[in-house]
Amino acid sequence: QLQLVESGGGLVQPGGSLRLSCAASGFTLDYYHIGWFRQAPGKEREGVSCFSSSGGSTNYADSVKGRFTISRDNAKNTVYLQMNSLKPEDTDVYYCAADRPLGRLCVLYPTYDSWGQGTQVTVSS
Repeated sequence: QLQLVESGGGLVQPGGSLRLSCAASGFTLDYYHIGWFRQAPGKEREGVSCFSSSGGSTNYADSVKGRFTISRDNAKNTVYLQMNSLKPEDTDVYYCAADRPLGRLCVLYPTYDSWGQGTQVTVSS
């Protein structure tokens, strides 16, 4: 059974950093596209970053480029999202998701097959 579990969320001051983790079980992350998404109450789910299965290329939303970094540890079957220079507008529930690699590159649309339960990130002074 494919399962994704996020962790690492919390409360941080503006300008601070957090690292989110997404641990996978029941499948091998390396064979899937993996994405990070975020969603605030009443708003649509937004793509933040993704990691393609083939060649490991990455993609970022313009709003997080230069601040967030996605990475993968195949030995731990875990994907990370390092978030630096956090802003209050980064406050959201963050989700990781896995998708069968039907295309060569991952996308930032919330059409992925499997989702974690989410972890809350709050940026506030």
